[in-house]
Amino acid sequence: MNSPEVIGIDLGGTAIKLGRFSIDGHLLEDQQLQTPQPATPGAVCVDLVEAIEALDPDRRASIVGIGLPGPMDVEARVARVCINLPGWEEVPLADWLEPRLQRRVTLANDGNCALVGEAWKGAAKGYSDVVMLTLGTGVGGGVMLSGQLFTGHNGAAAEPGLIGLDPEGPPCNSGNRGSLEQFASISALRRLWDGDPAELAALAANGDAEAQAVWSRYGSTLGVGISSLVYMFTPELVLVGGGISGAATHFLPSVRKEVAQRVQAMSRQGLRIDVCALGNGAGRLGAARLAIQRLT
Repeated sequence: MNSPEVIGIDLGGTAIKLGRFSIDGHLLEDQQLQTPQPATPGAVCVDLVEAIEALDPDRRASIVGIGLPGPMDVEARVARVCINLPGWEEVPLADWLEPRLQRRVTLANDGNCALVGEAWKGAAKGYSDVVMLTLGTGVGGGVMLSGQLFTGHNGAAAEPGLIGLDPEGPPCNSGNRGSLEQFASISALRRLWDGDPAELAALAANGDAEAQAVWSRYGSTLGVGISSLVYMFTPELVLVGGGISGAATHFLPSVRKEVAQRVQAMSRQGLRIDVCALGNGAGRLGAARLAIQRLT
């Protein structure tokens, strides 16, 4: 199937970000809407259909890629579970959308989409082995090995935010306890400092010692989780993205220090730890890229 354009969508718990792209990845038009609350599958499906038709009324895009916060099935048509969205278990979203849109649809994990976007047009371009973490409402991410997205034998890999840090730590919606998400998400940061992360970043930038100490503590804990991921995958590059990454200048030094202390030199040889380049646009771009790869 040939399509002169493609639609990429990043579906999150609070916002749905859509983009209409040329086949070479140039953003032609974008749109953002609030995720319906509660974000049940039916309500989201209705809003997606309306938003896609509004974004592309002339139907120039015949393919759609959608990133969601959770694992897909091997065929990339069913959302197996989205732990932070109510009622999202074994949702055949592609089958629901295709007859309504009259366009082909493919699904992917949102962290994987962000990584594919960064590898195509952003900070991971030219790298073969990359681990990415998206730091926001939850902690997602993805892994690329030898230039290929690593999704495991059943399509559910990788979920770096769900690795365990503390067996007695706070409970996670995944069923785990003390996962990295429970120490690196926005809610985790608010347990360290009761306020908005942007305000905490502004205070740190103005030299507030307490704010700087909070970011240092946050970075050290994140660095413990990243150290485990480095031992597992020995990547060339670790990227952090998501809303919290806007404050990376305040916590990445502690991350790098922790990794240098915990990971033996051979396992971190040539390693870079850096921030994503595409911001909130990486997910929808990567979803579009995956649609092109899978459906054209």
